[in-house]
Amino acid sequence: MSFFIFDTMKNILAIITLCIVNLCSAQFSVSIKASKDFIANEAYLYKLNGSKDIIIDKAIKKNNSWVFNVKEKYEGLLKVHFPETNSSISFITENSDVNLTFDVKNGKVGTVDYLDDANKIFYGLQDQQKKKEQILPALYQIVTFYKSNSPFGKALNEEINSLNSSIQYTKEQHPFIDYYTENYKKYLSESAGAKTPTNQEIISFLNSSGYYLETSSLLRPILISFLSNSNKASIGEETDKLINTVNLETPRGQIILSELIDIFNVYGIKDLKDKYLTEAKALKCTINDRLAGTIKSNDNTSVGSLIPNIKFNSVINTKAKSLHDVKADKKILIFWASTCPHCEKEIGEMLTKYSELKSKNIEIVGFSLDSDKTAYTEKVKLLPWVNDTELKGWYSSYVDTYNIHATPTFYIVDSSNKILSTPDNFVEVLSFLGIK
Repeated sequence: MSFFIFDTMKNILAIITLCIVNLCSAQFSVSIKASKDFIANEAYLYKLNGSKDIIIDKAIKKNNSWVFNVKEKYEGLLKVHFPETNSSISFITENSDVNLTFDVKNGKVGTVDYLDDANKIFYGLQDQQKKKEQILPALYQIVTFYKSNSPFGKALNEEINSLNSSIQYTKEQHPFIDYYTENYKKYLSESAGAKTPTNQEIISFLNSSGYYLETSSLLRPILISFLSNSNKASIGEETDKLINTVNLETPRGQIILSELIDIFNVYGIKDLKDKYLTEAKALKCTINDRLAGTIKSNDNTSVGSLIPNIKFNSVINTKAKSLHDVKADKKILIFWASTCPHCEKEIGEMLTKYSELKSKNIEIVGFSLDSDKTAYTEKVKLLPWVNDTELKGWYSSYVDTYNIHATPTFYIVDSSNKILSTPDNFVEVLSFLGIK
């Protein structure tokens, strides 16, 4: 009898141990199934930190499916990226399993069918909000031209009522959805009659908001809205108010500071970018990974720095194996994409001056952020200078290595690969080089 009890207890303990191991090994899973004609094999799962994608898992296709096991608690937006087709799918989790399928259109991700309740509700709300912003104002105008009891008038009123109705969900069951929906309406909605929040309201929100702010994708657009509320003369003063409130010794404050530096970089507000970059470097507390990465990428690409080397992937018009191996008195680096209209203009001007540049031992090195092989191949065959690409779009390693936030981006380096200038366009390139 005692042996039976002992054996039973061993089995119970084994079951309990197995359950604990399973709980510790995965918080939730993400299951994705594609139609058979989708060629991608590997996939990467990313979480969100402000506007930064952070990789958390990799999966290989099995039976046209990918399964990711997430070991950490996470509530917010996720993204799966298929590098072989350079296509992605976004979705949410509330620390619960995600299940979706998709078909294929032109070799990339087509229509996505969200099968779990959270994503069904979330994307239903997203679709409804988009229609409210883009369609509802037009419907209000059109309906006035039709009698309310006419067939078309009735149909219009039904659609208006449908768009004004709310998709039902409970806050307790879907806290992230509630957070995203309510704060999008309050701070970013473009619906008719929506109240524009004041900068003080935005500061209070950013300072007091919970964990979801970093995982919701709302932070960057709300910061841009905050800056847009300020005129040119007061933007620095308003930013100081925000920085002083959020406390730069906290993760929240450091992520906001990193985002602001990136925004000022994107919009060419150099004085403020430099000011807050200096402030970031002066911090005496522990720096989180996000702010540390921002400081590093800016230091690596500042005037006077040695530009980071990178091995070429599929380079043309040179036998060099890396950027530093390209020999010239000076090198003009351009980061571009065939889908970028501004790049088209700049490249056109560069073609007219290339022979003159070569005669002065000045080489152009292009790095393409294209993802479409056909579009890239058609464009690059017209370019006589050195050019390389990873065909990974904005997932290319160039983005972080060379602090790229927009295309085109230019650098001028000398024969020792030291950065001489960071011009905004090719006209400024020529001016710096003394070429008319």
